[in-house]
Amino acid sequence: MLYQCGCSESLRHDLSLSVCLTDCLLLYVFYSSDEEDSSGERGSLHTWKGYSYSVTPERVLLSRPVLQAALGTRHGVLLVEGGQVYSFGEFPWKQSQVSEVGPLKPVLESALSGQRVVAVAAGSFHSGALTEDGGVHMWGENSFGQCGLSSLTVVPNPTPVAVMDPDTSPPHTIRVLELACGEQHSLALSAQHEVWAWGSGCQLGLVTTIFPVWKPQKVEHLVGRYVLQVACGAFHSLALVRCLPPQESRRPLPDKCGQCNQLLYTMTDKEDHVIISDSHYCPLGVELLAEGETRLGPGRSPPLGLLSSPSEPLLSSHASDSAPGPHPSITEHTDYERGRTVAQNGEVLTTTDADISASGTDSDRAVGGVGGARSQNSPYPNDQAVKEYLKKLSDTSLAEETPPADSLDLLTSDLIPGVMPVTTSSALNNLVSSCASAVGERVVSTYEALSLKKMINYYYPGVGGVAGVPGGFPGGPAEVRVRLEESMQGKKSCSTGDIREEEAEGLSRRLSLPGLLSQVSPRLLRRASRPRVRAVPLTPVGGLPEAGELLPSLQTEVWSWGRGEEGQLGHGDNLPRLQPLCIKCLSSKEVVLVAAGAHHSLALTAQSQVFSWGSNSSGQLGHMASPTTIPRLAKVSGIRVWDVGAGAQHTLLLADGDCYQPILYYSGQQVREGAQDATQDQTEGYSYTQQPVLLPFCMNLGYVSGVFAGGQSCVALADRNVMGFIASLHELAAAERKFYCKLSSVKNHILRPLLDLGENYSLGPASTVLLRSLARCYSRLCHLTGQHSASLTANLRRRREFKSLVMLEHASIFLDTYNEYCCSVGNFLVMGGFQALAKPSLEFFGKCPELLQRLAESSEENIPLSDLLVTLFYLPMRHLHEYGRLLLKLGTCFEVSSVDYQKLQDGCSKFEALALHLKRRRKEAEYTYHFWKSFPGKMTDSLRKPRRRLICESSNKALTLQNSGRFSVNWFILFNDALVHAQFSTHHVFPLATLWVEPIPEENTGLHGLKLISPEETFTLLACSSMEKAKWLRSINQAVDQAMTGAGQSGSGAGQRAEPPISRTASYTFYKDSRLKEATYEGRWLAGKPNGRGMVKWLDGRIYTGTFKNGLEDGFGDYVMPSKTLNLNDHYQGHWKEGKMHGIGTYKYATGELYEGSFQDNMRHGHGMLRSGTLNSSSPSVFIGQWVHDKKTGYGVFDDIIRGEKYMGMWQDDQRQGTGVIVTQFGLYYEGAFNNNKMQGTGVLLSEDNTTYEGEFSEDWTLNGKGVLTMPNGDYFEGSFTGEWGSGLKVTGSFFKPNLYDSDGDKGRAVKLGRLAVPPEEKWRVVFEECWMRLGCEAPGQGENQRAWENIAVALTTSRRQHRDSPEMNLSRTQNRMLESLEFIPQHHVGPVTMEKYDSIRRYLIKACDMPLHPLGRLMETLVAVYRMTYVGVGANRRLLLQAVNEIMSYLARIFQLVRFLFPDLPEEGGAIPEPSSDPQDKKDSNCADTQLESPKPGRVVSSSALLLPVLLPRLYPPLFTLYALEKEKEDDVYWECVLRLNKQPDVALLAFLGVQHKFWPVSVPVLGEKTEVVSSTKDACFASATETLQQISTTFTPSDKLQVIQLTFEEITKEVMSSLEDNFLWSMDDLFPVFLYVVLRARIRNLGSEVSLIEDLMDPCVQHGEHGIMFTTLKACYYQIQHEKTT
Repeated sequence: MLYQCGCSESLRHDLSLSVCLTDCLLLYVFYSSDEEDSSGERGSLHTWKGYSYSVTPERVLLSRPVLQAALGTRHGVLLVEGGQVYSFGEFPWKQSQVSEVGPLKPVLESALSGQRVVAVAAGSFHSGALTEDGGVHMWGENSFGQCGLSSLTVVPNPTPVAVMDPDTSPPHTIRVLELACGEQHSLALSAQHEVWAWGSGCQLGLVTTIFPVWKPQKVEHLVGRYVLQVACGAFHSLALVRCLPPQESRRPLPDKCGQCNQLLYTMTDKEDHVIISDSHYCPLGVELLAEGETRLGPGRSPPLGLLSSPSEPLLSSHASDSAPGPHPSITEHTDYERGRTVAQNGEVLTTTDADISASGTDSDRAVGGVGGARSQNSPYPNDQAVKEYLKKLSDTSLAEETPPADSLDLLTSDLIPGVMPVTTSSALNNLVSSCASAVGERVVSTYEALSLKKMINYYYPGVGGVAGVPGGFPGGPAEVRVRLEESMQGKKSCSTGDIREEEAEGLSRRLSLPGLLSQVSPRLLRRASRPRVRAVPLTPVGGLPEAGELLPSLQTEVWSWGRGEEGQLGHGDNLPRLQPLCIKCLSSKEVVLVAAGAHHSLALTAQSQVFSWGSNSSGQLGHMASPTTIPRLAKVSGIRVWDVGAGAQHTLLLADGDCYQPILYYSGQQVREGAQDATQDQTEGYSYTQQPVLLPFCMNLGYVSGVFAGGQSCVALADRNVMGFIASLHELAAAERKFYCKLSSVKNHILRPLLDLGENYSLGPASTVLLRSLARCYSRLCHLTGQHSASLTANLRRRREFKSLVMLEHASIFLDTYNEYCCSVGNFLVMGGFQALAKPSLEFFGKCPELLQRLAESSEENIPLSDLLVTLFYLPMRHLHEYGRLLLKLGTCFEVSSVDYQKLQDGCSKFEALALHLKRRRKEAEYTYHFWKSFPGKMTDSLRKPRRRLICESSNKALTLQNSGRFSVNWFILFNDALVHAQFSTHHVFPLATLWVEPIPEENTGLHGLKLISPEETFTLLACSSMEKAKWLRSINQAVDQAMTGAGQSGSGAGQRAEPPISRTASYTFYKDSRLKEATYEGRWLAGKPNGRGMVKWLDGRIYTGTFKNGLEDGFGDYVMPSKTLNLNDHYQGHWKEGKMHGIGTYKYATGELYEGSFQDNMRHGHGMLRSGTLNSSSPSVFIGQWVHDKKTGYGVFDDIIRGEKYMGMWQDDQRQGTGVIVTQFGLYYEGAFNNNKMQGTGVLLSEDNTTYEGEFSEDWTLNGKGVLTMPNGDYFEGSFTGEWGSGLKVTGSFFKPNLYDSDGDKGRAVKLGRLAVPPEEKWRVVFEECWMRLGCEAPGQGENQRAWENIAVALTTSRRQHRDSPEMNLSRTQNRMLESLEFIPQHHVGPVTMEKYDSIRRYLIKACDMPLHPLGRLMETLVAVYRMTYVGVGANRRLLLQAVNEIMSYLARIFQLVRFLFPDLPEEGGAIPEPSSDPQDKKDSNCADTQLESPKPGRVVSSSALLLPVLLPRLYPPLFTLYALEKEKEDDVYWECVLRLNKQPDVALLAFLGVQHKFWPVSVPVLGEKTEVVSSTKDACFASATETLQQISTTFTPSDKLQVIQLTFEEITKEVMSSLEDNFLWSMDDLFPVFLYVVLRARIRNLGSEVSLIEDLMDPCVQHGEHGIMFTTLKACYYQIQHEKTT
């Protein structure tokens, strides 16, 4: 075994090498110390042979501490501190060098100098070393390739061996964690926890027939498994493997064998019972040649006889009459327990002759040829002889003794070697259904009784094939072959045990079906008819989830392969195995360490038991039971073993002593004095042990931390006790091992029977569930303790330090597990579970429960059984004190001021505090139990809950209700979760989480009163004294605080507050409140009222989620209300006030309608938009406008998609009333009066072709009364009209045709539109009113400036918090930064406005209008929405252009009013800003501050258009420009045609045509950076930069930006002309106009007329007569010039 002393890196690799040592090795290592005494020595190695009293261990000194030793047959290897390696013994491979060195003088392996070695290994005649980087070095004998170096028979010095993965490209090196060496092979464990092998023999586990294997190869059969440790015997290999997780291992099993295609299960009907046989045998384990013959692998010999039976119980002790030799005889073990079944109660069910003959016949049928072909002819010479022979075997087996009762629990374990015959449910179902017709109802009832399908699905399947022999052996007699095959087919586990779901180990192992299922006992059928309860797994699958990789896994499997002639593989036979195979009976034993001797194997479990199997020629297995081919417990009863070593013919065990100093046991061959040179085979005259014997000298060695064995020698690694530190570490580990064994004993002997009793006796559903919960928690605690025990033991073998202790680094795992367990015990106690178990337990344990008393460590006599059970299950809590004591003891080894001491002290405090807390919890549980016992009755039964604990109660009249009646009875009971007020037969429960208590001052009243507030009741309690009042006040407050924080469930409960917070989070169901009756509220509370965020759920499905204030919905919330008629919900999301929808919100109706806008008192009120239409309608009708009390009232726009009409006008009570405009998709336009939702009164109607009617209307589109109808050509009718427009009109009146030459007359007939429409300042009045209200003004302009700014800050902060709480409403990062800057009130909102302040105001407005959470931003967003809704779609009618422009001007005026309210010192429209008094530099700076949004400011005049158009117009530009384009369509078409025509000409021709003076013609133009002469064919080159500049006019939005583009164009023209003329040149308009006309033509602006009109309409009045005004006039003149240009 490998050890490390004083190094931070783990070096122990359990080499457990099972090497065959014949030399006497003598090692003693110490640490050099400055102290003169030897008390500081650590890591001393002692060696001896045999077990006689005269043996004295010897030791050797080295200059450096030895970290690890590995032993071969005649040599050894040492690893010392610093990574150096020494060798000693005989080295025949050294050749010219020294070939033998005594153990007292090791020699340095200089070839490894410069390498930092971290582990060494030794095989029989070769050695290995592992470096820090995971590299492997090998040296020694290499005849069989065991050193992994080809073409060398010996390797004299350490040489690197490459472990490469050939599956990767390029192949990469595998990092190795552990090495193990045998006689002819070597194994390596990689960092991926896979096994690699090289050398010779079947012990490699490789799929090959060619030996030796020179290069390391991966053992494919273990790929996908997590291998924890490897060990090598002389000719066999072992691996400790972590079990697969349940989901991986629960795979469907095949119905047929994958190798030979035979059925795995057969069912046969007999006269009075059914036989289900799993006696399929598939040959795997002997190599198959192509011809179908078999040959033995290298180093294998044919078995000498029949194999021993695999089906013996593990703990049964069958004494053999003769001393066992190395090869058990055929007759000794062949017929063990043949054909016998054992039920769970211990009775033996014998099989009949019919069973035997049936199984024999079955076997005959099942055996076939090799490779899956079933032979029709029997391979046996005489079938009848075979049947008689099988009968004889069964008769012999009946004479065997019955297994003892203590082994019954293990009878259900899988004892069949090599194969786990578990079938899928489909296989069994097929069997049952196929047999049902033949055997009738008996089969069906038997199948149901056994619940085979349930059983098979419950247990996890394992992995592993069948190992055996196919065909026969060459040269072997047919009889041997027949007997061999018979034994393998017939000898399966015959245990019929109770086939019920077994609680504990069923989750981690599979239950083998009986080989021959004998007739079912009536008891089994009775039990099968009981209602089944879900089994509780007493072994947690996968361990504790939070423990993760921190603790060693206990769910392990042992896999073995190689030669098996001594049974050292543990599969129940003597056959070799080519592939690793799982030893199934160890899969549930929690093996933590494996070791291999020369021909025997050992497995150490977490419960400190040792299983051994293989050669027992010298008693090295620690028992005399046979057969030795399956793992059995070594006879070390009561001794806790925690390390093992295996030699050639002996075993060394390290165990706990009484005083925590470890003791040594020896089992195996005695070695005589002077017998060192005896060979291995000369053992006849040697004595040996019958069972392990104590070595008397072990107490003199100090604190042994590990043992090794090999050949005839034993080695122990020991430490001296330094300041008590080593002793404390050993005591801690030993205490944990003892505690785990105790817990396991309770689990197996007490908890399992109790679970059975709870199932068989009716405890009541509550107690049964709690018992199962208790079992689960106990199991978790037990499993954690086992893992921790293994971890502490591994620490002793490796580091022997405390810093890596899991209980210190991850104490929460232990604290949480103990908390959970204590809670489950308390719950079971409170509900009277232990009392209910008393009667059935009395029947089970008897009237003298000595076992219970011993396990509960109770010395009292006549103690009730229920109290004994309580004591027993509370026993684990004592171990917390043990943790604290031992950590404190470790701490005393360090200076009080050191970090190490503090760490240990903190750990001790945690465990002690938890122990005290759990002690209080136990008292609370017992107090509560006695309370329920003292006050039985229906009321108390209804209050009794598992987690409820009593704190205090007022049965002594200490507390009364104020103003209660004289004869009334008021009983108050305070629990940890509720206060109960009981009156006569009624009671009310007040949950503590929603209970507030306040003391009433005593000065005025003189009464000791407490005021209690609950969500629906407030009442006053009177105490009998001030002390009683203080007691109840403190108790209620503490109980409330614990109920809220959960301190009652976990933690120490220290540091409690004087009183719980008045604001808290809790859940409550209302029972009185009319509005909230039977609704459940969950969220924040304040003094008995919902306050803050929360959620209410009504029983009818309504749900509100949002904020509350004083118990009412207030703030932002989400409300869902199911529709009674439709199977859909109404959904409101928005603001609330005093329990009603109030403010901005969105309401989705179940009908499909959607309203977005303002609410007031649960009604639509204010500005809002309603989308209507069916759910599948892609274009519903839309109304946007003003609402009053849920009805359309005021100005609004209605877009009727179905009729293709859009109405823009006044409403009243959901009807069109007042003036309005209608446009249709067919081009009709109406403006005029509406009454009762109809066109009624005076109006104007225009059609697409300009036909106009002006007069009276009575219905929609119906003329009725006086009017004038004007034709497009100017002719008109005047008179009375009746009829619907478009379907024939009746006219009574005069027709006029104006004089063609009277041009002045017809101009008067043009109709001016907009006179009968809603004035622009009346439109969207409510939108602006809502904005004023957000600023705190009752009416526009009436309010305080400071209050408005405060309202803005509050609105922004509230909105920001709301958006933070709602991830789906997240703002962008830019908007978040902008929001932060807007939250601060700007300092420039007061005081005289300078240019600097004006710029900062303008920048503030830009940010505010970009932020929808700002009142101005929301106003802007709403105005954009309504404008687009008005003028997009059907509203894109050219006749609406004037109204659209006027609406924008109205917006500007009204927004400017708001701005001047916020910035009162800003001058009025057209007012001037005083010039700055400083130097011109300031002017320049203020100009620079003007960003790209605006052209150079027009003087110092303040105007709404200059300030607000840059913000507003870009958003409104698309619909507005569309209207301009429609209005100017004809003019633009004429202009565009002329532009296309003129642009066909080259530059020179066009310049000449336009009359540009020759001196302005460019001579050369730049092309790609080079000057190019202008020739007659040059096109689009002259004035190119000016042309590109002018084209940008289409990419700008505001008039000021467009004028800036025109100015830049003039500058570009001037620049180009100036390059060829003198500097002092000045333009005249006659010279400039033709050049500019040329540029306009070349710019090819498509909608120039629209651009010109837009600039003209929206241009700032103050620039009309300036430089910009002249330039604009020039552009306008060019547009008209191009329209009328003649090309001739």
